[in-house]
Amino acid sequence: MGARKRTKAEEIQESRKTLGLAVLRDCPSSPRKMRTLADLIRGMEVLKAIHVLKHNPKHSSKNLEKLLNSAVHNWMAKNGNQNPDNLVVKTVMVDSARVLKRIRTAPQGRANRIRKRSNHVTIVVDNA
Repeated sequence: MGARKRTKAEEIQESRKTLGLAVLRDCPSSPRKMRTLADLIRGMEVLKAIHVLKHNPKHSSKNLEKLLNSAVHNWMAKNGNQNPDNLVVKTVMVDSARVLKRIRTAPQGRANRIRKRSNHVTIVVDNA
């Protein structure tokens, strides 16, 4: 690896030392449904975002709330158990994951394909 790439990689590692990062893999809901919740909490204060997710009726909000709590605890572990009152949800990325392909019977001897989608979610939390 060249000197430029190495210095850039070291800068990225240094910047990540204070961030709270949490990743959820293969969550069994479609990325489109999860992105609506991600857009809802992106840029919000953490305590307000947890409150919003707790009272949201969507099924994916429970998974996202757990992931956000995990990111906050990761941030607290990295920064010496400081008070997380001024934390902000910096980024929320929702990516598509594997798709399970199933078949459902249809009339007149045909079959329809069902795609059961899943997603990966990454949350980054940091000071305001």
